[in-house]
This record gives sequence, structure tokens and C-alpha cells, in this order.
Amino acid sequence: MLTSIRGFAAASFLSFAALSAAPAFAQDETASSDGLTVSGSVTLVSDYRFRGVSLSGGDPAIQGGVTVTHDSGFYAGTWASSIDDGGTDVYGDMELDLFGGWSGDVAEGVGIDVGVLLYAYPTNAKGVKAQYWEPYATVSTTLGPVEAKLGANYAWKQDSLGGDDNLYIHTELGTAIPNTPVSLSAHLGYTDGALAPSFLAGTGDRTGFDWSLGASATVLGSLTLGVSYVGTEGPSIDGFTDDAVVFSLGASF
Repeated sequence: MLTSIRGFAAASFLSFAALSAAPAFAQDETASSDGLTVSGSVTLVSDYRFRGVSLSGGDPAIQGGVTVTHDSGFYAGTWASSIDDGGTDVYGDMELDLFGGWSGDVAEGVGIDVGVLLYAYPTNAKGVKAQYWEPYATVSTTLGPVEAKLGANYAWKQDSLGGDDNLYIHTELGTAIPNTPVSLSAHLGYTDGALAPSFLAGTGDRTGFDWSLGASATVLGSLTLGVSYVGTEGPSIDGFTDDAVVFSLGASF
């Protein structure tokens, strides 16, 4: 059912840092002798924006995650964020994502990342099955000093999507400013399906774009400060689908 958190006050992706469009920053890594690497992060954001749509009602959110990666390229992890479901108790106050996949180089200068995400809402008070699955694939390369990515996420027809499906195509560009701790990023996404910003805003249009421009700076070792301008196509609803400037403060471990 799409009278989900996305239909009330919200819709994740980073983003879930690297996979969804949430604010992201580099994670520290701790390697072990068995080829496993553990990385993690915790972030405070002024607004949890998922593909342009606020999942926190325009308010701040606390986020964090842990990923375990093997030398072979396989990985698995979890990521969570506080949310605001508009007081419906259908989705509660937390999003919990579980993910797994493989990433690596397939040619000189070309990498891929494929896997599957489970978006779950374990604190809902309605006893409904508030979750859905979403496989994803991303291709990355470098264009001079710019890192470029092109990816697609597809969620097949599921109850939490109102019995509908959803296709999300996205591209990201990122670069570091030489001799500074500052990095710049740009994102453009296109949705066709149940999670389109315009449809969530109450129209019948199940397609639409979202975009963002951002900058981040690493300070004091593992501390990262970020700011981004986020926008969506379609009706502008305050604290939901309106354009917003999002600030973030994160630490990695």
C-alpha cells in the first residue's frame, strides 16, 4: 500500500549513503586477517531526503550503518535512520535497511556494484508488513578528475508499494578540489512508478525527476561536514517535496 510513510510524510537509496540519495561521507575501515573489512558511520542530517522527498517531515534525523566487505568484493550490511510517518504509526519512527551485493572492477577504469536492498520499518504499531525489496546495479568510471556513476534500482510489485512497482534511474558526479579537504557532488534521478515525487504529493503523475548539488569537507580526521541543495519535480509541499538545503555532520569508524 502506498499510503505508506512515503504517502504521508516520506518514502531510502543515500541514500543510504552510497545506494540511495542520502548525504554520504567516507567510512573508515578496519581490516582483519581473514580478508574481511568492517566500516561504519554515524550522521546527523537537518532533513532526511530520500530521492528528493523528506522522510523526516522536514526535521533533523540521526542515521548510521555498518558494512562488512570481503576481499572478493562481496559485502553485506545494515543502515538505519530516524523517520517521521506523520503520526500514523504505520511506519513508526525508524527505517532499517539490510543490503548485500558485490562490487569490483570489470574492465580497466570501469567498476560495477550489484545487490539487493530490503527497506523495513520494525517500529510500526499497526501490525502491517511495512517493507519492500529493491535490487540495484551501478556502473562507475572516471572522467578526468571526475568520478561518474550511472545506476538503476527496481522494486517489483509489492504490498508496501500499493501493489505497484517502481523504477529509479540515477547518475552522480563527484570531484575533489585539489589541495583542499572539499569535495563537490551532483545528482540527478528519475522515478517511474509508485515512489515518484509528484505521485506522493497527491497527483496522478507516476514519473518525475529529483536532483541535488552538494559540497562536503573532511575535518579533524573522521569528521565530515556537508551541505546540499535538494529539489524535486512536481508540487511543492512544505517539509515533504519542497526544495531544501540539507546540512549534515558525520563521523566514520
